[in-house]
Amino acid sequence: MRIDYHKRFLKQYEKLLPKIKSKFNERLKIFIANPLSPELSNHPLHGEYLGYRSINITGDLRAVYEVQGEAIKFLFIDTHSNLYK
Repeated sequence: MRIDYHKRFLKQYEKLLPKIKSKFNERLKIFIANPLSPELSNHPLHGEYLGYRSINITGDLRAVYEVQGEAIKFLFIDTHSNLYK
Protein backbone atom coordinates (compact mmCIF):
# COMPACT_ATOMS: atom_id res chain seq x y z
CA MET A 1 0.00 0.00 0.00
CA ARG A 2 1.38 3.39 -1.03
CA ILE A 3 0.43 6.43 1.05
CA ASP A 4 0.17 9.84 -0.65
CA TYR A 5 -0.86 13.23 0.70
CA HIS A 6 -2.73 16.07 -0.97
CA LYS A 7 -0.98 19.44 -0.56
CA ARG A 8 -4.01 20.68 1.42
CA PHE A 9 -3.56 17.79 3.86
CA LEU A 10 0.12 18.65 4.28
CA LYS A 11 -0.70 22.31 5.03
CA GLN A 12 -3.30 21.27 7.62
CA TYR A 13 -0.91 18.74 9.14
CA GLU A 14 1.86 21.32 9.53
CA LYS A 15 -0.47 23.50 11.65
CA LEU A 16 -1.16 20.70 14.14
CA LEU A 17 0.42 20.57 17.57
CA PRO A 18 3.33 18.10 17.89
CA LYS A 19 1.24 15.88 20.20
CA ILE A 20 -1.50 15.64 17.55
CA LYS A 21 1.02 14.96 14.77
CA SER A 22 2.36 12.11 16.88
CA LYS A 23 -1.17 10.75 17.33
CA PHE A 24 -1.72 10.82 13.55
CA ASN A 25 1.55 8.94 13.02
CA GLU A 26 0.44 6.28 15.54
CA ARG A 27 -2.91 5.93 13.79
CA LEU A 28 -1.20 5.77 10.40
CA LYS A 29 0.85 2.77 11.55
CA ILE A 30 -2.35 1.05 12.68
CA PHE A 31 -4.01 1.97 9.37
CA ILE A 32 -1.15 0.48 7.34
CA ALA A 33 -1.27 -2.75 9.36
CA ASN A 34 -5.08 -3.01 9.26
CA PRO A 35 -7.13 -0.21 7.64
CA LEU A 36 -10.33 -1.58 9.18
CA SER A 37 -9.03 -1.80 12.76
CA PRO A 38 -11.97 -0.95 15.07
CA GLU A 39 -10.01 1.75 16.91
CA LEU A 40 -9.81 3.80 13.71
CA SER A 41 -13.58 3.90 13.21
CA ASN A 42 -12.91 3.75 9.48
CA HIS A 43 -16.12 4.56 7.62
CA PRO A 44 -17.35 5.74 4.21
CA LEU A 45 -18.56 9.32 3.89
CA HIS A 46 -21.68 10.73 2.28
CA GLY A 47 -22.86 13.97 0.73
CA GLU A 48 -20.11 16.21 -0.60
CA TYR A 49 -17.52 13.63 0.53
CA LEU A 50 -19.15 10.69 -1.26
CA GLY A 51 -16.44 8.24 -2.35
CA TYR A 52 -14.08 9.23 0.47
CA ARG A 53 -13.47 7.53 3.80
CA SER A 54 -12.58 8.86 7.23
CA ILE A 55 -10.58 7.60 10.20
CA ASN A 56 -10.57 8.97 13.73
CA ILE A 57 -7.30 10.45 14.93
CA THR A 58 -8.52 11.83 18.26
CA GLY A 59 -11.99 12.24 19.71
CA ASP A 60 -12.68 15.17 17.37
CA LEU A 61 -9.94 15.05 14.72
CA ARG A 62 -10.55 13.15 11.47
CA ALA A 63 -8.36 12.25 8.50
CA VAL A 64 -10.23 11.95 5.20
CA TYR A 65 -8.78 9.84 2.41
CA GLU A 66 -9.62 8.21 -0.88
CA VAL A 67 -8.48 4.96 -2.42
CA GLN A 68 -6.69 5.45 -5.73
CA GLY A 69 -6.03 1.97 -7.08
CA GLU A 70 -3.24 0.55 -4.93
CA ALA A 71 -2.62 3.92 -3.24
CA ILE A 72 -4.28 5.76 -0.38
CA LYS A 73 -4.35 9.54 -0.65
CA PHE A 74 -5.04 11.56 2.47
CA LEU A 75 -6.96 14.69 1.52
CA PHE A 76 -7.89 16.49 4.75
CA ILE A 77 -7.11 16.41 8.44
CA ASP A 78 -9.35 18.59 10.58
CA THR A 79 -11.94 18.59 13.32
CA HIS A 80 -15.26 16.89 12.78
CA SER A 81 -17.13 20.19 13.00
CA ASN A 82 -14.86 21.92 10.43
CA LEU A 83 -15.06 19.05 7.95
CA TYR A 84 -18.80 18.42 8.16
CA LYS A 85 -20.32 21.89 8.30
